[in-house]
Amino acid sequence: MSGQVLGFVGLGQMGSRMAARLIKAGHWLVVCDTSEAALAPLLARGAQRAATPREVADRADWVLGSLPNPDAVRAVGLGPEGLLQGQRARRFIDLSTTGPRVARLLAEAFAGKGRVVIDAPVSGGITGAERGTLAIMVSGPREAFEEVAPILGLLGKAFFCGEQPGQAQVMKLCNNLLAAAALAVSSEAIVMGVKAGLDPSLMCEVINASSGRNSATQDKFPRAIIPRSFDFGFATGLSHKDVRLCVDEAEAMGVPMVVGSAVRQMLAVTSASFGPESDFTNIARVVEGWAGVEIGRAG
Repeated sequence: MSGQVLGFVGLGQMGSRMAARLIKAGHWLVVCDTSEAALAPLLARGAQRAATPREVADRADWVLGSLPNPDAVRAVGLGPEGLLQGQRARRFIDLSTTGPRVARLLAEAFAGKGRVVIDAPVSGGITGAERGTLAIMVSGPREAFEEVAPILGLLGKAFFCGEQPGQAQVMKLCNNLLAAAALAVSSEAIVMGVKAGLDPSLMCEVINASSGRNSATQDKFPRAIIPRSFDFGFATGLSHKDVRLCVDEAEAMGVPMVVGSAVRQMLAVTSASFGPESDFTNIARVVEGWAGVEIGRAG
């Protein structure tokens, strides 16, 4: 194994797969999560358990985190048993989507103790996390980015977005808004076509050969909506959180988001209807319910 000791906090759907790739590449790994079920597969592969983020930062050279929301990132980074209280780690690579304000807060707090936060939100879903094909949007000191680039390269392709804290978060929020918007409006279009008697698979084929093609018609509909599995791999609650962060940040910057606000409402309805843990492709089921038709069955 490599002599580099890495820490990993947050072993959910994304984090567990990224951590597994680091172990496979030969890195010593110290892991921390509140779920025993999440810890078990990594411990079986040689990872070492830590009881708190602070303990991770006491034992690791660099720490990576993949956490579900801004509050969790603040607690892990700055809490009384957080990473900043540890004595060894000098780099925190935050793979979470938190919004730029939390990224700036963490960067300032860590800099005050001579440490660096590398903001590195990811896109590509659980498949990308498993295969190491994630898009990783990075901001922070360029020197620190270049130092950790080989680690990020094990997880996917890194795009340096700038040295200003939070720039990578803005990039990620813009991307996730577009992904959710494409899914929402494509659901409306496909449901309309199905109600008119069109075949949804044919619709996607035509759209993908035409000017309306997008990530939903190219991937989400064929994989998760038309087959009725609704298991693309991204939770409705997380998508709602990301779009809400994006719209709130845009409003704070004086950028109007009329369409973004509508997408946020669609995700709120989906979450209320199917639960925050449901897959966000259930947006299509909301539109189906309103229209009285089911994708996959011509009306």
